[in-house]
Amino acid sequence: MTPMKILITGSCGFIGSSLALFLAARGHSVQGVDCYSSYYSPRLKHHNATRLRTAGIESFALDLAADVLDDALVDVEAIVHLAAQPGISAATSWEDYHRNNILATHHLVEAAKRAKISRFLNVATSSVYGLNATGSEETAPAPASWYGATKLAAEQEVMAAHRAGALSACSLRLFSVYGERERPDKLFPRLIRSLVENKELPLFQGSREHRRSFTYVGDICQGIASALDQWPKSRGEIFNLGTDQCFTTGDAIETAEKITGRQAPLKHLPPRPGDQAATHANIDKIRRVLGWQPETTLQAGLERMITWYRTDISGRVDWA
Repeated sequence: MTPMKILITGSCGFIGSSLALFLAARGHSVQGVDCYSSYYSPRLKHHNATRLRTAGIESFALDLAADVLDDALVDVEAIVHLAAQPGISAATSWEDYHRNNILATHHLVEAAKRAKISRFLNVATSSVYGLNATGSEETAPAPASWYGATKLAAEQEVMAAHRAGALSACSLRLFSVYGERERPDKLFPRLIRSLVENKELPLFQGSREHRRSFTYVGDICQGIASALDQWPKSRGEIFNLGTDQCFTTGDAIETAEKITGRQAPLKHLPPRPGDQAATHANIDKIRRVLGWQPETTLQAGLERMITWYRTDISGRVDWA
């Protein structure tokens, strides 16, 4: 694909920073926007921003829900919209989910229309399917959390603009992504911190039996790039993006324990409302249309993540 100028929202977060580095390495001109929210320690995002700058990628501090966005879109050809209010947390209000998922996406879509952006790739989530995310893209959405509901609304804002002919867009629904620079409240960073630093691992009741399509972030970056590369095939479409290999949370814990040769000390917590019992990515459509499929095994991905934590985070960045 001919190199493009690409804007990534949420560029200093987990997937955003990984994607920025991936696309820049492929010869694209990449810039980012991030609001450095306090949902988790901004120190980790600033650490990521420093890593991006060493690769020639600048990230501008902008709030999609409140700031004027037009200047950030000058000469931009493609947008990858990753910024969001993440997670399923009782500590996060409905107003925050609404503001940072729905309102922020609306403002970005309107700015993209004015800038005549040629490719708008929205990043959605398997949480739109609800408690059992195992079907195809034809499965009726049934979100069971504020996060899933507002991410579905954001996706429909983008696709409505496409259907109206005001924007060329597609949306990718991601499944259980893990890897380097993952935010610290997620399972794998907590698990690795527990194993490397002998700290307690909080585990919600019943979650050890939850089934997940744990997908390595490098494969996700490949999938996003594939959708951008093959835009005539991907525009107007919604794709599931994840691995079709399924593991329990217990399987993942045991894999990490085997890699490190240590056992995680567990701290059992009550069940978390709205948590998905099962995700299992049906990727028949993206495999058929774009020819994409994941390549990284769970063990290989966890080995890379553990190495990253030991060399880049432990004793260097207080990310809690």
